[in-house]
Amino acid sequence: MLPPFDFTPLNRVIHGAGSLSRLGELARDLGGRHVLLVTDPGLEKAGHPRRARQFMLDAGLRVSVFDEVKENPTTRQVDVGVTFAKEHAVDLIVAIGGGSSMDCAKGINFLLTNGGRMADYKGFGRATKPMLPSIGVPTTAGTGSEAQCYALITDEKTHLKMACGDKKAAFRIAILDPDLTASQPRGVAAVTGIDAIAHAVESYVCTRRTPISQVFSLQAFRLLVPAFAASLDNPSDAAIRSAMQVGAHFAGVAIENAMLGICHSCANPLTAHYGITHGTAIAVLLPHVVRFNATHAEHLYAELIGEQGDAAKRLAGRLSEFIAIAGLPGRLRDCDVSDTILHLLAEEASQQWTAQFNPRPVKEEDLLSVYEAAW
Repeated sequence: MLPPFDFTPLNRVIHGAGSLSRLGELARDLGGRHVLLVTDPGLEKAGHPRRARQFMLDAGLRVSVFDEVKENPTTRQVDVGVTFAKEHAVDLIVAIGGGSSMDCAKGINFLLTNGGRMADYKGFGRATKPMLPSIGVPTTAGTGSEAQCYALITDEKTHLKMACGDKKAAFRIAILDPDLTASQPRGVAAVTGIDAIAHAVESYVCTRRTPISQVFSLQAFRLLVPAFAASLDNPSDAAIRSAMQVGAHFAGVAIENAMLGICHSCANPLTAHYGITHGTAIAVLLPHVVRFNATHAEHLYAELIGEQGDAAKRLAGRLSEFIAIAGLPGRLRDCDVSDTILHLLAEEASQQWTAQFNPRPVKEEDLLSVYEAAW
């Protein structure tokens, strides 16, 4: 018998080359009159925020641009964005960029409409008031944040990431325009692509998996794996960009309807302590996590790769090959991580929410063994 599930599609998804041009009409259809455009300054050269703004101006909307988003947005950045949004009396939010822009936009929406601090919304479903309609436009093929209702915000004081989720925080519309990912530098495409693959792998085997979530995980894996290396070597190929972007989105849908595991719970402390890019931390850890989980998830890995016999070992080997092709570090020591901090990292990783959904139950000493294997 199939396990029970409760599935409600989160948002409207529009995919296609050039679909950014529809942003103005879509924002207007949501009732927007004065839009807060949340983005990061690194996209200015690519011109995506400028084009997005113009499409909305052409639709008769007012647009105020908040472009102070940095990687791994903090509570302070969210607070600054909320002040900016209040000063401009916005009634709709558009996020354009990578996962950081998406997360910051959701964080702003929480506090702008419900007040308080981000810590008040740690967990799920703690917003009691309606939130502003919003649109997510990813410019990377990685996080799948546009498919999720969670904002990952780093506490400015503790440097630990908080997962703040509420269905009201989800983007009403996600625009997947593969033309926007053509501007990704190779390094960005590498770390975001590995992150997307990790989302597909972890969501497929986590304890909260459902028949619905696994459909999205599996299809994401089948899109991402064949396209990943090609996306690094041939970024001008529109079909490859489309496969990566849709694959990343499907992996995001899978997370929203399932969860992740210890790869992500172990990656977050590395970012907090060493500033290691999230996707790089994921790349170093993922093969070791797959091997660690083999005793409990071998049959699931076999389903995922479509092969029987040593599935976890085979999958870990392929992931290591991808990491080498991408030019990402293969060991924690290559990231200047000291072995003396591994015990602290394991303690903090055990406190991360995703750890409890790993297919193999873990204690702090288990997480330490994963760090040691990756060191």
